Amino acid sequence: MKHKTLATWLAFWGGPLGLHRFYLYGFSDTLAWLLPMPTALGFYGLERVQQFGLDDKLSWLLIPLLGFTIAGCALNAIVYGLTPTEKWNAKFNPSADAEAVAGQTHWGTVIGLAIALLMGTAVLMSSLAFSFQRYFEYQIEAARLISQ
Repeated sequence: MKHKTLATWLAFWGGPLGLHRFYLYGFSDTLAWLLPMPTALGFYGLERVQQFGLDDKLSWLLIPLLGFTIAGCALNAIVYGLTPTEKWNAKFNPSADAEAVAGQTHWGTVIGLAIALLMGTAVLMSSLAFSFQRYFEYQIEAARLISQ
């Protein structure tokens, strides 16, 4: 039985590592194996910022990968948590009753939804702000060099 509450929490906390996909689809799921790649690249971008400072252009590209991956997994958690019981059980527990307990929404699911919404939005907006700030600072610097 695949529990909706557990899938919601796994998508939020372990989503960037693909844990929710492993839980729902098994170890043969290709996307579950690919999800750690942008996460690792994002952490590498954070490491580059610590080593080379904020002027490192490669880190400007890599850090948002981490943020967008976390935000996408938070969106998955929201989708899992809001899936109706009948659809959840039909998709992930086909041999169970349509109203089986595994697909029902509990307080744990609702709390997971709220946290995923709050944190996912914050991470997404932070990633966008970082990306746009770095891009516009680069454009201003390039314009200064041209004008001199």
